[in-house]
Amino acid sequence: MGNFFIIDAHSHLWLRQETSWDGKEIRSLKNGRSIFLGEEVQMIPPFIIDGRNTAEVFLSNMDYAQVSAAVVVQEFIDGIQNDYLAEVSRNYPERFFVFGMADYLKDGFYEKAESLLDNGFKGLAIPGHRLLGRPLDDDEMMRMFHLMEEREALLSITLADGDKQVEEMERVIGKCPDLKIAIGHLGMANPPATPCWENDSWRRQILLAKHDKVMIETGGITWLYNSEFYPFPSAVCAIREAAGLVGMEKLMWGSDYPRTITAITYRMSYDFIIKSDELTDEEKRLLLGDNARRFYGFSNLIDLPYIKNMSE
Repeated sequence: MGNFFIIDAHSHLWLRQETSWDGKEIRSLKNGRSIFLGEEVQMIPPFIIDGRNTAEVFLSNMDYAQVSAAVVVQEFIDGIQNDYLAEVSRNYPERFFVFGMADYLKDGFYEKAESLLDNGFKGLAIPGHRLLGRPLDDDEMMRMFHLMEEREALLSITLADGDKQVEEMERVIGKCPDLKIAIGHLGMANPPATPCWENDSWRRQILLAKHDKVMIETGGITWLYNSEFYPFPSAVCAIREAAGLVGMEKLMWGSDYPRTITAITYRMSYDFIIKSDELTDEEKRLLLGDNARRFYGFSNLIDLPYIKNMSE
């Protein structure tokens, strides 16, 4: 787009949701709906009538929105998707960086993590906010992190709100200083009613990116500020505050596709940044693509033309 490429640093793909969380069912239905923790919800846009959140549908959205590449992370609430994401990586190596995931809820996950790295995954994802009963720096976790550091594999991790897991992450970083880490959801920035920039515990999480190998991505920021809605002025303020703490070169845009585009279009998930007067052109270039290209090692990015809407 224009003089820079756009890269989505936080998205999800699955063939079907068929899992549970905290003893409650999560299951794909039709017309974009799912049973989620005992409630029927609009999980993905209604035009995805078969419940299959596939790479091909995402690529259609990416091409339309001029997003050259995307990072695909994993979450327990979607079920483990390693087999499908390995296929996605094989089929579209220039468009997607995919993360593997082991079942960290059970002891003995190290062997699975090692197998994922042996079989071509370049990174592992951890929904850390769902592991509050398991220290992120326990013996098995640290064994895995040392392996990842040795293999130059990347870590994508979402932490619990505020600073609940910051001390654990500080110990991980201290023991594995060369492990490349992307922390998700802009530190779970607070909604507009309780501004994150007034929250010292949120600031402590963002400050983890002061470490050389640590980055922050904004996946789901339009969900966190959904009550405010487009053009999400408080989300822009949160991004500005985070940049003030660690520098814009430490931040990456992420959409949290596809759940976030039940409320907005995929293009709108970054368009509010493009249109903001609070960020410079250089800051937008770094946030929307350059930082992610450097961190994830994307090359040969596709330059996508703007296709005029029939209604324009």
